[in-house]
Amino acid sequence: MPSTEDEFLTVAEVAQKLRLSQATIRNWLDEGRLPHVRIGRRVRVVRADLDRFMELGYSGGVKPDADAHAADTFWSGEAASADSADPLT
Repeated sequence: MPSTEDEFLTVAEVAQKLRLSQATIRNWLDEGRLPHVRIGRRVRVVRADLDRFMELGYSGGVKPDADAHAADTFWSGEAASADSADPLT
């Protein structure tokens, strides 16, 4: 829980600091990527949470799927497995 000494930033302030649109920041908030505090209908981002978010780097929050390995195999020139169907035949 943020302390009373923490600085609370608005969506507009976060967007300005990151040089992104407010819509992008709101999407991150809605998706849970960027920690925030709701005060009634208002949303605030604790400065320390924003700093931590930037330090960790934004990875998009997407986990690699099985197809990613298949693409690596294809581009490395390795033989495909027998159970993979050829889309051209």
